[in-house]
Amino acid sequence: MDTLVEAIERNREIIPDKIALRYKKDILTYRELQNKIELVSGYLESIGIEKGDRIILEALSKFDYVITFIAAQRVGAITIPIERAPKFEVLNHIYNLTEAKIYLSSNGKSVDRISAKSYKTVLEQAKLKQIRGAYKKPSPEDIGELIFTTGSTGKPKGTTHTLKGINCNMKNTWHGIGMLDTDIILLPLPLNHSFGMRVLRSALLIGATIVLQNGSVFIKETESNIESYSCTALACVSTAMEMMLQQIDETKVGDVFGRLRYIEFSAGAVPVQLRKKLLRLLPNTEIHNTWGSSESGGCLFLNLKECPDKIESMGKPLDNIQVCLIEQDNNKILEGIGEKVIGKMALKGDMQMIGYWGQEDLSKEILKDGWLIMSDLVWKDSDGYFYMIGRADDIINTAGEKVSPNEIETVVNQYLNVKESACVGVKDPDGVLGEIPIIYIVADKNLINLNSLKEYLAQKLSSYKIPSHFIFLDSLPRNAMGKIERKKLRKMWEDSKGIESLNPVLQNIFQRRSIRNFTNQSIPKDILELLIEAGKAAPSGKNLKTRRFTVIQSENEIRRLKEITKEILVREKKTLNGFENPKVLILISNDRRNQDGIQDSACSAENIMLSATSFGLGSVWLNGLMTICDIPEIRMKLDEYKIPKNHIVWAAIALGYPETTGIPPEEKGNVVCYIGEA
Repeated sequence: MDTLVEAIERNREIIPDKIALRYKKDILTYRELQNKIELVSGYLESIGIEKGDRIILEALSKFDYVITFIAAQRVGAITIPIERAPKFEVLNHIYNLTEAKIYLSSNGKSVDRISAKSYKTVLEQAKLKQIRGAYKKPSPEDIGELIFTTGSTGKPKGTTHTLKGINCNMKNTWHGIGMLDTDIILLPLPLNHSFGMRVLRSALLIGATIVLQNGSVFIKETESNIESYSCTALACVSTAMEMMLQQIDETKVGDVFGRLRYIEFSAGAVPVQLRKKLLRLLPNTEIHNTWGSSESGGCLFLNLKECPDKIESMGKPLDNIQVCLIEQDNNKILEGIGEKVIGKMALKGDMQMIGYWGQEDLSKEILKDGWLIMSDLVWKDSDGYFYMIGRADDIINTAGEKVSPNEIETVVNQYLNVKESACVGVKDPDGVLGEIPIIYIVADKNLINLNSLKEYLAQKLSSYKIPSHFIFLDSLPRNAMGKIERKKLRKMWEDSKGIESLNPVLQNIFQRRSIRNFTNQSIPKDILELLIEAGKAAPSGKNLKTRRFTVIQSENEIRRLKEITKEILVREKKTLNGFENPKVLILISNDRRNQDGIQDSACSAENIMLSATSFGLGSVWLNGLMTICDIPEIRMKLDEYKIPKNHIVWAAIALGYPETTGIPPEEKGNVVCYIGEA
């Protein structure tokens, strides 16, 4: 068995000067990468990290993370990559479950009882001490890594992977995609998820080059990296690709992505419309769809260019992976093929996890007789390709019939002006049908005639499959890997009892999203004036009304203010939230002597943003200025705007027409407490 640690060491000898990793203009050759790994592993040993210790690592798309991650595995530690800037509840849950020895992150701040160090400290100390860790060949059965699920269905679960399983997963990706050692792969994915990690590992295993990118929703950065570094491949999720395609004209898609040998999609089914579009726009680029999970890694592979007749399928397993269908109720293996033979997908092979860390009962539910039983309902065709019906817990039971959300979404998505949709089952308010299907649609409501849409659906679907309610959203809630979070959609329905039945004010409140990227379309003067009037009409403590509204409409001035604010916030090590191309920036300031100043400004900001939503505008509240108002460079700029020296800018509102859709605010528990009975 060839581990990743051994493969990189071998690559240092065979291709020492080849670029292993690139991040922006910085590079690491295989020689440099291996040398740093050895030093960091030596340092980790010097601070007491031993084989079997669990190490939590904040996953960053940077060299420091990759080096430290591989160095930890070289020591024999069990790596636990987690999301960037994790929430305390998530970090604490993982720490308690795994009893991790240390938490390595960008800032190195200790959290509660968790010992912590920064990557910067680790690498600096490793360089200073110059201890090269001794490598001892591990057993294939040794546990190498815990990949935690996103937790969309509850608390995150730690999928436990042996070195043998990791090795199998790397090779599956290598052969399933047809990855070459000459490939230069752009990787803009989170590196705490199975998809991003298997692409990274597979590339380093065979001696290819990885170009790290922090996210993939902005077409300019992606285009620049592809062109500047001669990338031959891209690993991507479908939602990111759709957002990038919205930012450019169709005629230019080939110029950006056409130079790639292949694009691999995973972490969620690629919509059929997007598959067809990419095949049409990129005739010389291979489009791969990989089905995978945190529990199994990539298992089903589909090259759309080679198999256009299988465009709706999930893919086909490699020879070393067994796949079968299991009855939903008794876990009996189903025989037969075709659309009428539907069951839960079960997998068997070296690539699968050995269980959920510290959760034996959950492990027994999903691992039976060597089979890894998934929640995905599928069917198989005569050529061995599998087709998704939906997750078992997403299937809608209405009037005794089982309805697949995927089927309804596929039809709705084909309707003119619909960008995407998500169907969920909710309790029938009349108590007759059990559940009824409702559908959330991302589209301009003004461009959709509901009666025509319903007539269209009646021609394509059985009557019991036609949604009872149609709710329009700016975007669908998704996790970090772009998967639709249906649980949140059901919660939205329960909380609102159907947004479309509410009055326009409440609809506005529930549908408002933070928008950070804007088009070049200008805001009409009369609308802008109305927004300011709405801000002025907000409540004011003691009716003092000492707040002030500074409306910046100059693009150059907005850019200058953004640049100076960014420079100072970075220097002061304060939080910086980005925004791109707003047409207007409204600064809301208030007299610092007014003890209600921040509340007054907040009320005005809310009025402005809700009013903006009603006109189809996007907005975002930026609060960076409030902590740096008295820094000379900022105060000089505020003086130019004639903002009084005794004023603090409590809020800056960026406004414009949305270029991208926002995401729903995340729900947090235990925020409401009722005292007494109504």
